[in-house]
Amino acid sequence: MKVLLVGVGGVGEAIAAIAKPRGWMKQLVLADYDLARAKEVQKKLGNPKRFPAVKIDASDRRAIVALAKKYDVDWIMNAVDPQFNETLFDAAFDARKNYMDMAMTLSVPHPAKPHEKTGIKLGDYQFARAKAWEKKGILALLGMGVEPGMADIFARYACDYLFDEVDEIGVRDGANLVVRGYAFAPTFSIWTTIEECLNPPVIWEKERGWYTTPPFSEPEVFEFPDGIGPVECVNVEHEEVLLVPRYLKCKRVTFKYGLGDEFIAYLKMLHAMGLDNKQKIRVKGVEVAPRDVVAACLPNPASLGDKMVGKTCAGTWVTGTKNGKSRAVYIYQTADNKTCMRKFGSQAVVAQTAFNPVIAMELLEARIWQGVGVHGPEAFDPVPFMKRMRGYGFPYKIQER
Repeated sequence: MKVLLVGVGGVGEAIAAIAKPRGWMKQLVLADYDLARAKEVQKKLGNPKRFPAVKIDASDRRAIVALAKKYDVDWIMNAVDPQFNETLFDAAFDARKNYMDMAMTLSVPHPAKPHEKTGIKLGDYQFARAKAWEKKGILALLGMGVEPGMADIFARYACDYLFDEVDEIGVRDGANLVVRGYAFAPTFSIWTTIEECLNPPVIWEKERGWYTTPPFSEPEVFEFPDGIGPVECVNVEHEEVLLVPRYLKCKRVTFKYGLGDEFIAYLKMLHAMGLDNKQKIRVKGVEVAPRDVVAACLPNPASLGDKMVGKTCAGTWVTGTKNGKSRAVYIYQTADNKTCMRKFGSQAVVAQTAFNPVIAMELLEARIWQGVGVHGPEAFDPVPFMKRMRGYGFPYKIQER
């Protein structure tokens, strides 16, 4: 397999490091707007022929097409902020290349009732073009990170093997990670974090369809395993709620994230000052987006690994019935930061995200997973994926609740 990896930040670097020992990865092109960053990662990996480093502007559709054709890649792997998703998705279509991302095209809130009704939903742009992709004979695999991605695969597994009827599929994400030396240091892209946390969260119910609530709604305390303990989780906009109902039968789908009061306070402050705005404004003759300024001021999540301690847990909580009896399970994966730094040279949050697209690539290369069109992870057999997780260093567990 030959892959054009667009974006060599924290997750991009981790994807490359996890893919390096895999013989089926013939070439992984390291493409980034910051050529020095791409070369830095290339130096760590060695073998510049197998890991060529190139400069690319993720907003330049024609340049992406040209680069994909130059290296004759099989896949375009999107590892940049989701503001570039439409461009990369369309470039893959133009180049007749398969496409994978870890977050779908962005939403636009309902103009009149943003906290009640959906406007343009996550992934609507991509799913609207599914027939064209199918006709062209290429595949776009959407949301193939940890959440979305692994969490969706767990949902499919629960529906196929653990339940006769499913009431709720609820993704729950929590951690006890601490970043030493910083008052505020998000462990994932702040651009993406702001987008997810300040947009109206989406919930799906069988009788109601998709609807929205105010940010940080419906707080609940969820008991996370492996020593993390109880964490208050709140509704956050996330792809699983838009993907799961397309493929799986259930009555309700939710996504809740353990942000913490302090983190929520910082996000509310950014919103109150307009610093979450992604539209450019003019400042002393220069046009700049306030959100980009915030991202530039905060530490790069990829650089925080040696300052972090603790664990992060991602999983899918499912309730329903089996053999006429009520059942609740939590299928999850816990990543310890110390272990991730030792094994992969990446902090826990980005490493836990990065291994999922690499497993997906392996399954697609082996034609264990096959398809054309536009699909989420739920469209594929979960068992081959879950069997490989331990071998990649990220074993899953199932906990009866």
